[in-house]
Amino acid sequence: MKRIFYRSFSAALLFFIILSCSLRKNDFSPQIEGELKQWHKITFTFDGPESSETDTLNPFLDYWMEMIFYKNDREIKIPGHFAADGNSAETGSDSGNKWRVIFCPEDFGLWNYRVSFLSGKNVAVVGNPENAEHVYFDGTEGEFFVEPSDKTGKDFRAHGRIQYVGQHHLRFQGSGKYFLKGGADSPENFLAYQEFDGTIYRGDGVRRLGEAGPNESLHTYRPHLQDWKEGDPTWMNGKGKGIIGALNYLSSEGINSVYMLTNNVGGDGKDVYPWTEYDGDFTRFDISKLDQWEIVFSHMDVLGIMCHFVTQETENELLLDSGNLGLTRKLYYRELISRFSHHLGITWNLGEENGPAPWLGFGQNEQQRKDMAKYIKETDPYDNFVVVHTLPDQQLRDELLDQLLGFPYLDGPSLQTEVGIVHAETLKWRELSKGRGRPWVVCSDEIGPADTGVVPDDVDPDHDRIRKQVLWGNLMAGGGGVEWYFGYNYPNNDLNCEDWRSRSNLWKQTRIAVDFFQDHLPFYRMQPADQFVSPQANYALVDEEEILVVYIPSGGASSIRVNPLNVYTLKWFDPVKGGALNEEDTTKYTGKLDLNFKIKNRNTSQDWVALFNLME
Repeated sequence: MKRIFYRSFSAALLFFIILSCSLRKNDFSPQIEGELKQWHKITFTFDGPESSETDTLNPFLDYWMEMIFYKNDREIKIPGHFAADGNSAETGSDSGNKWRVIFCPEDFGLWNYRVSFLSGKNVAVVGNPENAEHVYFDGTEGEFFVEPSDKTGKDFRAHGRIQYVGQHHLRFQGSGKYFLKGGADSPENFLAYQEFDGTIYRGDGVRRLGEAGPNESLHTYRPHLQDWKEGDPTWMNGKGKGIIGALNYLSSEGINSVYMLTNNVGGDGKDVYPWTEYDGDFTRFDISKLDQWEIVFSHMDVLGIMCHFVTQETENELLLDSGNLGLTRKLYYRELISRFSHHLGITWNLGEENGPAPWLGFGQNEQQRKDMAKYIKETDPYDNFVVVHTLPDQQLRDELLDQLLGFPYLDGPSLQTEVGIVHAETLKWRELSKGRGRPWVVCSDEIGPADTGVVPDDVDPDHDRIRKQVLWGNLMAGGGGVEWYFGYNYPNNDLNCEDWRSRSNLWKQTRIAVDFFQDHLPFYRMQPADQFVSPQANYALVDEEEILVVYIPSGGASSIRVNPLNVYTLKWFDPVKGGALNEEDTTKYTGKLDLNFKIKNRNTSQDWVALFNLME
């Protein structure tokens, strides 16, 4: 009897051990990394099929991964991606069994998740075909608790995601504060950095940019090594200090956006591409390079700098699927979105100088452009800001943007214009878009001519024309802000800039303007009112006649038409030196249809800002 009992007990115990081992073997719970806090990056890494960047069963194309995160009635679907060994930025690995989703929660509290993982031919871009197989960790569910963020200052995690909200300015989803852009447009090949894996200059000749290491034609940003700080990120035993230091410098100067191409194959730079090869298989991505990009972009969140991703160049907009929304183009955008859309400040730009360029004779058409924008909006789970960069020609710019007015998947233009028309073009597209039911955020992102742009401080230390006509021109027209392009005829230009201190005076003036709007104006609800001021060269913004601001580019006497029953106080602001508002003696302006005012006891040869506040 005892033997029977022992045999039965031993068999049951063995079955339990086997069952337990089996359960552990099939336990696909993810490794969760990151601070479990609102607006913070959280990564979910699963053990899945072994693969590599060159595997016959393409890990980028033939697997489809998605996690659904839900809290109360909120549900968000995040695409996933192959992550090699899970630490590729450090190891350089191109193979492994790690599969990853990156989530940035918009709310704190208890979140639940469910994961889907499919295998099948081209399943990543086909969607959920009938012949796809549910494999590995498919169906895994779980939950986790998110706490409020503890960040402060300019760190985007203190404010939340920057979003298009159907107005003429972007707004932080968390703090509700409105965003104005003051950014660097150059170098466009910002990501052509020597210490990123798999980054090689493929052009003709040597450009002598960094002048260090095996490929001196790539950026080193050596002048900014001094700006790297202890505790800042690096990879592979100290790589990355130059590019991280450069971003630290820009942030210290108040710059909050950086323009960068993610693909310039066949373009001007020929040194930025996410794939394993420059001109090979556009369905194979360089995982270690992209993970190193991610380190840089994460630091930009901390610094409060928007990632302006320009996804193609005018020379290569037909490179993928002849410009159509085909397999390689869908996969390209899906990979970018899966790996980077969680960042809190993102602009997706459909392409630099998009459309048929006269000097090339080819370019994308209206339908291709719309298909691309729609796909990005529908694939990006965070609904990040989407724009298109324009050609410099007035007629071509008008034709392209006219086609997109009212289009529900585009949030604004990325304008390229001559200096003298920035204010007028900003007003024009702001009003036209409003009239079509989808108000655009209108930014000035490049000024011509291409050989000049913004020149170094040692050539033009004051930047008077740029400051007056572009910086204040855009902001006083109710625009979303500016980025600065560096012309190719000058040192530290749009392809070879190594030192952003070459334009330090420009950064100062940009910060002064943006800070004035943020500190003193409800700019997000103010309306352009140039028609009420004289002389005509002056710009005006009004907020229901409670706050009036007049920009005076050339000094002299000015006037603004108001309700004669109102009484105002006047304060002056210096857009060159910044500083505190200066009160205009004890003068109060009242009982007149036209308020006449002029600059007193100040340098009248420069520009000034007059700020009127309604007295209660």
